[in-house]
Amino acid sequence: MQNQNVAYDSKVEGEIIVTQADAVINWIRKHSVWPMPMGLACCAIELMAAGASRFDISRFGMEVMRFSPRQADCMIVAGTVTYKMAEVVRRIYDQMAEPKWVVAMGACASTGGMYRSYATLQGVDRIIPVDVYISGCPPRPEALLDAMIKLQDKIGRENSAKNLTARKAYSLESAGAGKES
Repeated sequence: MQNQNVAYDSKVEGEIIVTQADAVINWIRKHSVWPMPMGLACCAIELMAAGASRFDISRFGMEVMRFSPRQADCMIVAGTVTYKMAEVVRRIYDQMAEPKWVVAMGACASTGGMYRSYATLQGVDRIIPVDVYISGCPPRPEALLDAMIKLQDKIGRENSAKNLTARKAYSLESAGAGKES
């Protein structure tokens, strides 16, 4: 098992930088997160405020809010998820390309909030995997920025090169499975 807090030993030799593939891939990914807002309730207003000039989420490379799951890699679920909406949230999550991350914004997205009813999903983590939770009702834009920084830290510690080769091997394997001998 590799230590998760390893510092990469990068070297600059003339005009050439020598480092590990994980360091390069993770640096690119963590500084180019394209969030897809799933604004389902009042938390969505705070999500919009995070993009305004006062809080400026673009400082962290996340200003490109995408409303197409094929162009986004981070879903921010902001607000109450009803069972009727849960199927749609799951379908949109499934349409996102790998790698993908999820942020549950607010008490309702994280635990169902104050709604303990038959119509409300008690946490979006029951249908999709969540990487970062944000507490509050509604959480402030600063809390969203803090969560996105934590997500960047998590992305920076991933084994990206290993995951890329594993996905490539899997896709080659599944492509060969359909051929007849």
